[in-house]
Amino acid sequence: MTGPHVADGATDILLVGSDSRVDARGNPLPREVLDALDAGDADGQDNTDTLMLVRIPDDPDLGASAVSIPRDSWVDVPGLGKHKINSALARGAAIARPDLIRRGLSGPDLEREANAAGSRLLVRTVEELTGVSIDHYAQVNLAGFAEITRALGGVPVCLRAPVRDSYSGADFAAGPQTVQGAQALQFVRQRHGLPEGDLDRVRRQQAFLAGLTHRLLSAGTLTDPTAVADLMQAVNGAVVLDQGWDLTSMLAHAAQLRGDRVTFRTIPTGRADYRTGSEGVAVKVDPGQVTAFFAGLTAPGAPADPGDGDDADTAAPAAPAPTESGTGRAAAPRGDPTPAADTQPELTADGVPCVD
Repeated sequence: MTGPHVADGATDILLVGSDSRVDARGNPLPREVLDALDAGDADGQDNTDTLMLVRIPDDPDLGASAVSIPRDSWVDVPGLGKHKINSALARGAAIARPDLIRRGLSGPDLEREANAAGSRLLVRTVEELTGVSIDHYAQVNLAGFAEITRALGGVPVCLRAPVRDSYSGADFAAGPQTVQGAQALQFVRQRHGLPEGDLDRVRRQQAFLAGLTHRLLSAGTLTDPTAVADLMQAVNGAVVLDQGWDLTSMLAHAAQLRGDRVTFRTIPTGRADYRTGSEGVAVKVDPGQVTAFFAGLTAPGAPADPGDGDDADTAAPAAPAPTESGTGRAAAPRGDPTPAADTQPELTADGVPCVD
């Protein structure tokens, strides 16, 4: 997205879930939509709740990887120094906004162009952190996320214990359940009340996306023209894509995946209570470790099957997710700083990982 395509045997896609209160065309989301989503006011506008780098091999028989980057990761933002990675989009938009106004832009045009500038800075930030050349970019806002889950008829999830959180609006019973719309948004956004805050939210998001991938692929959604049309209608206007990429192409990429070969990982992280001095508590990351981690995903001889080795990652449960021998639990994401015994989620009978 920021330079010429690098032929490295895979397509690399940055998926971003944002707090944006405008749609893909720059128009404000209706108040009734925000109220229905428990979105609150626009204080967090343009910050990113979810960052995931998806690598889809050119050979569809090989496994794909979806790597989470915690939103509070303390990283270098090009030209701006150290900041939490979730602020890169907003910072890039804020820098571009005065010049866009001087050029006469206002309203939806201003919002759309400012978001594009912020997206470019976010892509550069992720590329420098990971050493990966990003081919495509997709940004989903609050309403788009909710509509996608509705179009799929809900997403299966599982919780180890009941939760109630006034910040996100999350109010769920323990055990397996199906969520959609505002409830799905609450499920993936909660971090208050979780033992490890942002890192536990990443595990929530991975478990949710494992269930979503299973629902998307196992039900034949992407091979059903009517279902694809409904899905495209649901997200039209709520998903921002880079130039040269459209929803049809995005769904075509997804259709190439094998549901039992999608693994969910997390970048290597250090302490989750790193004191920044300027932006509160952040997640410490070592750029060298992160770059080496991504290089290892595509190194010759790297295992394509998520069940290989002792450090298998969480897989989308089209078939039961890989488990650690003798535990009956799904293996923890590689790079997770917490001991595996504390983070490996149990599986439901349908292979849905149970998380905090």
